[in-house]
Amino acid sequence: MKLNINKRIYMMGLIVLVFAILFLSYGIDMNHLDYALSKRIPKLIAIALGGGCIAFTTVVFQTITNNQILTPSVLGLDSLYVLVQTVIAFLFGSTSAFIINKNYNFIINVLIMIAASVLLYKVLFEKGKNNIFFLLLVGMIFGTLFKSASSFIQIMIDPNEFLAVQSKMMASLNNMNTDILIIAAIMIIAIMPFIYDDIKYLDVLSLGREQAINLGVDYDKLVKKMIIAISVLVSISTALIGPMTFLGLIVANIARESIKTYKHTYLILGATLISMITLIGGQFFVQHIFKFNTTLSVIINFIGGIYFIQLLLKESK
Repeated sequence: MKLNINKRIYMMGLIVLVFAILFLSYGIDMNHLDYALSKRIPKLIAIALGGGCIAFTTVVFQTITNNQILTPSVLGLDSLYVLVQTVIAFLFGSTSAFIINKNYNFIINVLIMIAASVLLYKVLFEKGKNNIFFLLLVGMIFGTLFKSASSFIQIMIDPNEFLAVQSKMMASLNNMNTDILIIAAIMIIAIMPFIYDDIKYLDVLSLGREQAINLGVDYDKLVKKMIIAISVLVSISTALIGPMTFLGLIVANIARESIKTYKHTYLILGATLISMITLIGGQFFVQHIFKFNTTLSVIINFIGGIYFIQLLLKESK
């Protein structure tokens, strides 16, 4: 069984490598090789980091909630990101250093999203054992509130400033924020030791809250730590490639179906590789096959919406 899983992981890794080579090399004018690679390599790294963050957060979030059709966007984190961008543009203007300086903008978003996640967890989750569902309900309500507030403020701001916000509202792999690539990579590397030793406990956590506690897992501490990690990684992925609602749902469930194991080491790795295949391969086809007649986010959301309905029908049976 383990050998079979390893074969599938290696096959996924090989597909990622093939698409990465195609993405970097296809259609390059050899007279401008250095310039082309200087543009494509940062994009490839940003896609890999963003896709990895989306895959990790979705797999972990589904384990915490014990539900395979939920994603971190249910907590309203994507909507909060857009609201923060809108408020900054409204208060300080599109020429403010908080908008122009990508690193400042990114750090502000990360801090606000961490604070909101911890506050939401502390107020709701720590009061009782079943409040994870109340947390999700309130997260959905706040997500709607954030979207409504963003729309209201966007109506009032100057059209030029709205354009600065609009570029951050839509996921686009053609216009990725590669300026924050270094600081995003540093944050991911910094957070890995914070959660690495706890990944093995997710295998037990998937059995349910009561079973995990009976088997010696510090449930509240583990979930709180993972919620913080999810908020950081969601902010990183949203800042790098924009909000993609259904990508995590697709890759997490395909990983569970294809790998068929309870071990989160394999699930997270498999979901990460599938996410990279989807983003790198999808962007390659959008650029060279569809000739930019559509965007990858539109394709992913269309397929993801159909897949979501299929999962709902499957669960109802």
